[in-house]
Amino acid sequence: MKWITRERPKIDRIACPWLIKRFIDKEAIFIYVPYDRVMTEAAKQDAIPFDVPNVKFTHAGDHCTFDALVTEYNIEDKAIHTMAVIVRGADTDRHDIAVQSAGLWAISAGLAYNYTNDHELLEKGMLIYDALYSWAKHLQNVKHTQQPFEDLLVSVLNRYLKNKPGSKKKVPAWAQELKDIIQDHIDTNLSLKELSKGLDVNPSYLSREFSRYFENMSFGEYIRKQRIEKAIELMQNPSYSLTEVAYLTGFSDQSHFNRIFKKHTGQNPSEYRKKLPKK
Repeated sequence: MKWITRERPKIDRIACPWLIKRFIDKEAIFIYVPYDRVMTEAAKQDAIPFDVPNVKFTHAGDHCTFDALVTEYNIEDKAIHTMAVIVRGADTDRHDIAVQSAGLWAISAGLAYNYTNDHELLEKGMLIYDALYSWAKHLQNVKHTQQPFEDLLVSVLNRYLKNKPGSKKKVPAWAQELKDIIQDHIDTNLSLKELSKGLDVNPSYLSREFSRYFENMSFGEYIRKQRIEKAIELMQNPSYSLTEVAYLTGFSDQSHFNRIFKKHTGQNPSEYRKKLPKK
């Protein structure tokens, strides 16, 4: 069977061919063409289009095309489900959902930079996903420091760094600026990728370093915490309805707001509001 998608693949359009070859169709042939030719060429060559809008195998909600294939073909391998989260995080710039996502994005972007031929890029990318599958299948619990002596050295070093005089970490300028931006734009759809552009900081570095300066939280966790705190502040003003509070704190809809609020406070917004002092 032929499969066709957009040219210049990075994450999903390498991960999906790997999944298809390894678990769905070993004889699959992959075609990369410019975006505006995908559907025309799919019809001409009787190929299955993927990772383009308005087709069966594409993004849906928070999930990416890799997820769609796993679901459609009922792939139950636990290692594949582990990989799916990593691929999803890398492909949608949500590096907070899997710590490996930032690394997968960095490797994939570098690979795409080094290889301009899409099929050569796919050939090299297959090796990456073979390796990732082996890790997910057999090595998830293996640490880089395995020997007790190595663990002891790491422990001693961490204690030294923590207690070293003058070791209090200096907050870099980008972290302070980012904190101000988040506070000023908490009602908008904040993207780590877009923020990194404005700060002129590498997105992978920003994702990796974020928790060091933001209460040991991932980007997503910190944003949700700030939104809930802002929501509680607004809820003290009776002139705001809960729907307005949800909108003013950047939640996509009332049900999303209710769910996240209850997760953070243990109560739904209406119950919580009754106990708040009025401004």
